[in-house]
Amino acid sequence: MAFEKFENRHKKAEERITITRSNSIGFPAQFYNDNNIKDFISVELFWNADTREIGIVFTKEEPEKKSGFTIAKSKEGYGGSIVARSFFKYYKIDTKVVYGKYEWTKVSQPGTEDMFVISLVNRQ
Repeated sequence: MAFEKFENRHKKAEERITITRSNSIGFPAQFYNDNNIKDFISVELFWNADTREIGIVFTKEEPEKKSGFTIAKSKEGYGGSIVARSFFKYYKIDTKVVYGKYEWTKVSQPGTEDMFVISLVNRQ
């Protein structure tokens, strides 16, 4: 077995999806690379009020004006993110209470891309 040079200093090996206090949803480099997010252009968000879950579907289409969010991709290879202020405000989700890193589950949907689902937890 040959040696492999380590060249990922300062990169986070994080797979969890992040919600920030400033109303963004982050996709860290590990998640971004493992799920080929570079191939996608935008995100559609879904909300289940009963279970307090956010559904995230990555799309290869330009975002729809009323429902899509463009993925901001890091040029340095740190992953990507979206600013979802309108989503959080509309559903009265306080990001100062639910911020943090979330494990996700992947749900297959017929006729569309898979949905990544995170269950919100109050941090306070």
